[in-house]
Formats: sequence, structure tokens, C-alpha cells
Amino acid sequence: MESFWLAVTNLGRDEVFIVALALYTWLVNPRGGRDLGVAFALSYLVNTAVKFGFDLGRPFTNDPGLASEAARRTAGGPGLPSGHAQMAATLWGGIAAQVGRRGMWILALVLIALIAYSRIALNVHYPIDVIVGLLLGAVFAALAFRGHFPQEGALRWLIPLILLALAAFLPAGTPREYGTSLGLLAGFWFVRPTFAPPRDAAGRVIVGVVGLLIVFAVFFGLGALPQAVKDIGLVRALRYALLVVVAVEGVPRLLRRWLPGT
Repeated sequence: MESFWLAVTNLGRDEVFIVALALYTWLVNPRGGRDLGVAFALSYLVNTAVKFGFDLGRPFTNDPGLASEAARRTAGGPGLPSGHAQMAATLWGGIAAQVGRRGMWILALVLIALIAYSRIALNVHYPIDVIVGLLLGAVFAALAFRGHFPQEGALRWLIPLILLALAAFLPAGTPREYGTSLGLLAGFWFVRPTFAPPRDAAGRVIVGVVGLLIVFAVFFGLGALPQAVKDIGLVRALRYALLVVVAVEGVPRLLRRWLPGT
């Protein structure tokens, strides 16, 4: 069963979250996608702070034989709380709350439950890690649904600049997740989706395919930077902020025939 649980746990990878957030924003709810993105970035930041703040081990910390090498590769950093569980609950729970349909709730809960349990099945998290991750994820999913993140006037520029300044002053050796989360938060706070989703099937396919090609070209292009450069806090933050801006501001400008302004 390990191959099955590895496939399930990979649904909690960054690439899957990028696809889900991008498609939801372009094709379903542009403004809701921005709110979800801010909540997702905040959830990521809190997960990082709690994880490295408590610095608790994983089931295989003292006994590597408990988890296979493939499973251990999916586990970065300390154990509590589970990032896979928390981020899955934030993303899919936030989407389900915004959409508000029974079918979406069922799909979201199934995905969240499978991803969360996969962490226990692979012996890379204790049950308490997953439970805490799910509880935190539920809080940020509710924030994605009810939260209001103002960006009028100077706030649109000031908040991202403060976040990037924080990333610039991260001490050497700081976990790279801090730079990632600060960059995501800066990007989602800055963007202002003023487009409408395409109404016809052809337009939705074109936006989905071409948009994802553009986003992943930027993602992998920036990922090709030398590791020593990518590990710099500000560079990492700028990398993810730029990715968000390209997805929410750049793609609609390039594809405005199918993503008209509102």
C-alpha cells in the first residue's frame, strides 16, 4: 500500500497547490482566490513558525527504519504540526467554504482526510501532528471564507514592502519556508484580480492550459537559479511573490480575450 499512500501524500505538494489555486482564481472566483491566497500564505507562515518553534521529532527521527526512504523524502523539517494536513485543510476547506456546495464539501473532506491519513500511514507524522495541522487548517479555511484583507491606498504597497523587508533581514540559516511564506503573502496581498472567469468551455480550457504553462515556466525558471542564491531569504520571497503576481495579474493581461476586465 505504500505506493498508494505516497501518491496520495503527493497531493500535498507545492505544485498541486499552485494548480488548484491558479485554476480556482482564473475559472471560479477571482476575488475569492485572492482571499484564499492570503489565508493560505498566513497558514504556511504559522505552520513554519510553530513547526520550527517547537522543533519536535517525527516517528522515524530515532528509528529511520520506521519509514522508507521515499516516505522520508516527503518529510522536511520538524514534525508538529503536519504541513500536508494543515495546508490541505486550508486550501480545500477554504475552497469548499467559498463555493458552498455539498459536492465540493464532500470532495474537499475526502481529499483532506486522505492526505492527512497518508502522513500517519507513511510513518512520517504522529497522529497529534496531523490533528493539530487539521485544526489550524480549519481556522485558516474559515479565514479564507470570512476574512477581509484591505488593500486600499498605500496598504496595497506598504504591507508587501514590509513583508519583503522582513525576508531581507532573515538571519543566515533561517529555514527557507519563512522566505516562501513571506513571499506568497506579499504577492497575494498586492494582487488585485479585476477580471471575470471565462464563460465558455473553450475559453476555460485555453485559460487553464496556457495559464498553467506560463505559471510553471516562471516557477521552474526561477527554480533553476543556483541553490546558494535561492537560499537567500529575500530572493526566495521575491521568487514566490513574482509567481503570484504573474498568475493573478500577468496571465489575465495576456489572456484578456478570455479573462475580460470587470
